[in-house]
Amino acid sequence: MRKQRHFARAALGAALAFFLGTGLGNNAGLSGPASADPGGAVTERLEIVSGERTIALDVEIADTASRQAVGLMYRTDLPEGRGMLFIHDAPRELTMWMRNTYIPLDMVFIRADGTVHRIEAMTEPHSEEIIASKGPVTGVLEIAGGAAARMGLKPGDTVRHRHFKGP
Repeated sequence: MRKQRHFARAALGAALAFFLGTGLGNNAGLSGPASADPGGAVTERLEIVSGERTIALDVEIADTASRQAVGLMYRTDLPEGRGMLFIHDAPRELTMWMRNTYIPLDMVFIRADGTVHRIEAMTEPHSEEIIASKGPVTGVLEIAGGAAARMGLKPGDTVRHRHFKGP
């Protein structure tokens, strides 16, 4: 019975993610290379400068309430070099959770100037525990669990993307 409910929730979530993603994507006003996946999510290039290294990632942009509500829920994998960037207009305390998220994630909280504020590593799938930015930020980058450590990311690193204004 539990497996049936789990499957039903996953199917409903996938349908919701597809429904919310279709027709809502709009590339107007984007700067730099961008593309849209079949579900309507916009994908853009993001770079992280960590010491002497620059790491490039392709990230889906969660810039609407509906995209942010679904986020990476119901996904069963997230390849290296990919992620999702949640963007907000004004700096504020942001909170996230892992409800209906099947894979562990690293959450990189980013200030308005592109500075990495903090990293919450290896978040627990399906947890409803609130994960807070612990300070004002305008972005959260979600990447595969353990990827931040593998890339050597740390607070103070710089994220380059059109959304962040630079130091």
